[in-house]
Amino acid sequence: MFFTYLGRELRRRARQALVIALGLALGIGLAITVSSASDGVKAAQTDVLKSLYGVGTDITVTQPATRGSGGAQSFGFSGQAQTTTGTKTTTASQDTARVAMGSGTLATTTLTKVKALSGVSDAVGSLSLTDFNVSGKLTQSFTQAPSTTGSTGSTGRSDRSGSGYGGGSGGGFRAGGPSGNFSFNQTTMQGVDVSDMTIGPMSSVTLASGRELSAADSSAAVAVVNSSYATQQNIKVGATETLGGTKFTVVGIVTTSSDEDYFLPLAEAQKISSETGKVTTVYVKAASSTQISAVASEIGKTASGATVSTSAQLADSVSGSLSSTASLLTNLGRWLVIGVLAAAFLIAALLTMSAVGRRTREFGTLKAIGWTSRRVVRQVLGESIVTGLIGGVLGIGLGFAGALVIDKVAPQLTAAASTSSASTTTGGFGGGGGASRFRKPANDITVHLTAPVHLNILLIAVALAVLGGLIAGALGGWRASSLRPADALSKVA
Repeated sequence: MFFTYLGRELRRRARQALVIALGLALGIGLAITVSSASDGVKAAQTDVLKSLYGVGTDITVTQPATRGSGGAQSFGFSGQAQTTTGTKTTTASQDTARVAMGSGTLATTTLTKVKALSGVSDAVGSLSLTDFNVSGKLTQSFTQAPSTTGSTGSTGRSDRSGSGYGGGSGGGFRAGGPSGNFSFNQTTMQGVDVSDMTIGPMSSVTLASGRELSAADSSAAVAVVNSSYATQQNIKVGATETLGGTKFTVVGIVTTSSDEDYFLPLAEAQKISSETGKVTTVYVKAASSTQISAVASEIGKTASGATVSTSAQLADSVSGSLSSTASLLTNLGRWLVIGVLAAAFLIAALLTMSAVGRRTREFGTLKAIGWTSRRVVRQVLGESIVTGLIGGVLGIGLGFAGALVIDKVAPQLTAAASTSSASTTTGGFGGGGGASRFRKPANDITVHLTAPVHLNILLIAVALAVLGGLIAGALGGWRASSLRPADALSKVA
């Protein structure tokens, strides 16, 4: 009897039930869309952290740079002594690997101590380097000076403004100002622990061609190259690249969002930079997510003076349009969903109470033939819950549609965890009008915003549908229960 009457009443009042269901559907659909977009932003932030710090990294340990680190680079050249009037051209070249500017180093003994701490599942070290390559030609002119004899003796010397030395009666040379054309190139490298690549900077890369580094490469002069840099410089697998004055064979090309141009075995990176036994970053994986804070505190005591950052702190450091989108969804989205749902519930309740008011004769007659107030309330609640579930189904459909729209039309977002700069300068060495180029990869990472709809969001949608039906049904049932049979009889024509 209950379901028969419920079905008949829903069919008889299909338009009104549809209006109520659509109101709930709009609120539920918006809630699903915003929640899915929020999950998408969180997933994007996770991807950014994986790209920057490696999969499975819960804590990173770094050492602030000491004063004077990352100082000016120097280079030298040598040539034959000039013996005749003319010019001398000297080719100069230097390739030097240094710890990346702004980074300090940690001893591998510190890494060993961190590994031994309770709550640490795994820990690896890496060494960030910058390779400075200076090459070019220096040209200097020499002019034969006439023979001179002075009272001061057989050996003379030019005054302070002179550019050469006299040679007494034997004559001498005067050297003109030097001129040259030098190029300055800068690339970045990361020395990685090839014995354990489950966490750290290479754990999130995707192999494009060739092969990745392996434990067998621990003492081999091999490297893999970032695909974007390889494309820019036309580097192929099998090519030979000079890094820190050592020739490395390219064994693979990888796709990664990190800054590094090259990835080398840690031991080789330490060798070319003369930083044996040193790392710049320690990546730590905690045994349990609940232990991260405690482990970070213990690491801070073990590595005195080091900077210890947890994954949550790293997430907070992500900036750019990704961070702005996350803030927008967290603040505006949350209150928008609450407002729309409150409005949808209120409209559903008012429409249900209005419908009950128009059914005064019906409910009064039912009470007159023996229906109790509880049975009337149960009937109204049943109708409202079914209407709410219909609204929930429609809302889930709208939510999926909204998530699909976000997947298709959402713009690319950028994120950055640190600052970077790049500049191109022109000028000369010794007034010769040379040119220099400093290359520094951007730390910005581009991500695509998605809106995944998870099962927990669908369960929340169903719960909201039932809640909306219960609220509307409770208010409508309360009004229906207050009707008296006399009210129905007074309305009978």
